[in-house]
Amino acid sequence: MAAQRTERVETVVVGGGQAGLAVGYHLQRASRPFLILDANERVGDAWRQRWPSLRLYSPALVDGLPGMRFPGPSYAYPTGAEMADYLETYAERFGLPVVNGVRVETLDREDGGYVVSAGERRFEADNVVVATGVFQREHPVVPDLADELDPGIGQLHSADYRSPEQLREGPVLVVGAAHSGGDIAYELANAGFTTVLSGPDTGQFPLNIESPLRPLVFPLLRFAATRLLTVSTPLGRKARPHIRGHGGPLVRVKKRDLEAAGVERVYERTTGVSGGRPQLDGGRVVDAANVVWCTGFRNDYGWIRFAVPNDEDGYPAQLRGAVPTSPGLYFAGLPFLHSFSSMLILGAGRDGERVAGHIAARARGRAKDAARTPRVAAGRVAARPGE
Repeated sequence: MAAQRTERVETVVVGGGQAGLAVGYHLQRASRPFLILDANERVGDAWRQRWPSLRLYSPALVDGLPGMRFPGPSYAYPTGAEMADYLETYAERFGLPVVNGVRVETLDREDGGYVVSAGERRFEADNVVVATGVFQREHPVVPDLADELDPGIGQLHSADYRSPEQLREGPVLVVGAAHSGGDIAYELANAGFTTVLSGPDTGQFPLNIESPLRPLVFPLLRFAATRLLTVSTPLGRKARPHIRGHGGPLVRVKKRDLEAAGVERVYERTTGVSGGRPQLDGGRVVDAANVVWCTGFRNDYGWIRFAVPNDEDGYPAQLRGAVPTSPGLYFAGLPFLHSFSSMLILGAGRDGERVAGHIAARARGRAKDAARTPRVAAGRVAARPGE
């Protein structure tokens, strides 16, 4: 194996999605040196890999990152492909130092700083920002019972879903009834599949986001997502574990839309297998030719090779992105990092500004400490100017 070459940089940002780019923008404005490492071949590829019919739940008005608005009509809803192209243009416009095709393998602590290893490259840094998010295609959650299903049943996780053409002929069971499960079940039913949607109720957004009244309504929703539903308010603290643990509510596709499309909605979980077929926890066996698992993604921070305490929801414990137990370590893009908006494009800029500000303040503090420390030269204390 070739020897690693070591590169020194003040801050390494791991992940070049919207969260990582927002942190980078604010670090650049603060004149702090940094690199953004991203495993994808192009900026925005995480969005390009999603199903083509996907559209954001927030309008273009609030889908821009700091310094650059999202192009197009303010109250149109961009597709995933449009968001991917926007992020790529954003990185180019501001000259953000994104290094693509670099997959970070380990993060270690060493001599009061951090060491990031990525193949033949090794980065020493004072700060590391983990901006990989949790909705990672590499770590989909699929229950163990999937291995017990009849091999003739087609299985697909939402991470790999692209269109109804991927499925075999016959009925479909969609497992997981948060917004992704609802959207996929709706699309499949409209494509002519007999569709059953299984899982507990995650609620639904009370308003129609496609309504002509959205210019009047959306400012209120924005206020709720950024100011009302935060870890600083009782309502936000109550909502946080529900949103993190049970998935987001139905947003664009509502219960009435599912019913109108012919989706059979069952509120039982899919918990077993009988005769090779999926079985609900009430005992019903679903005669499905396909199962689409909309069961989320696993937090995987095993590549961080030192202890990072978790909070009560199983996410890294942090305060506005900063990890108190590991000075210089930060997270960005976590669901409900500080507010409901943290998981949206809408919140990336605000969270990124806070993280970058903390890094800049830390750098200033370290510089002051170094200036106050007497310098040793030739075995004696070297006087500073004016002493």
